[in-house]
Amino acid sequence: MVYSVREPDKKIALGKILRGAHFSKHGTMIMSECFFDPDTENFDREFKGNTSMTYAYGAHGVEVEVDKETGKVKILKYIAAHDVGRAINPMLLEGQIYGAAVMGTGYALTEQLIQEKGEVMNPNFRDYKLLTAKDIIPIEPVIIETDDKAGPYGAKGIGEPGCVPSAPAIANAIYDAVGVRIRDLPITPEKILTALKQKKEEK
Repeated sequence: MVYSVREPDKKIALGKILRGAHFSKHGTMIMSECFFDPDTENFDREFKGNTSMTYAYGAHGVEVEVDKETGKVKILKYIAAHDVGRAINPMLLEGQIYGAAVMGTGYALTEQLIQEKGEVMNPNFRDYKLLTAKDIIPIEPVIIETDDKAGPYGAKGIGEPGCVPSAPAIANAIYDAVGVRIRDLPITPEKILTALKQKKEEK
């Protein structure tokens, strides 16, 4: 609020003043902006460089159960460990990890965009399977705190890093469980059964 020291009852909201300045005929909107250019090194001819001030590290471990009759994959345990710098808001941070792990699991096991001659053949949630609250898996987030000098208050990011390790971790867990390596996503029951059949025929 902006108010008179002599007459405190005379006051007006700052937002109202700014809107009035913006929309009035002779008013001027006062704006400011800033830009932070981090100290990075662009890639050279050998594609060597350092394109980030800091790096986020993480590792995911998954335990699965695979039904050899149907090819269905059931995730029994999912552990997601991340170096986040300083955890400014631990509860929000854990929520980001939960969401990213579920998103990554959908990417690994169910989501598949089908196209024919440039046309999307499954443009709805009936045929494009997204995981819902009903499909939530047991996730254990592990927050590793460090102090990153380049980050705000020592923090790093956790948005995208939380879903990057999901697919490889799940693929490795499936290989550990039934001995077949699926190299293309999503890892569907049909692909697992086909790989198990081929493995049996090779023996």
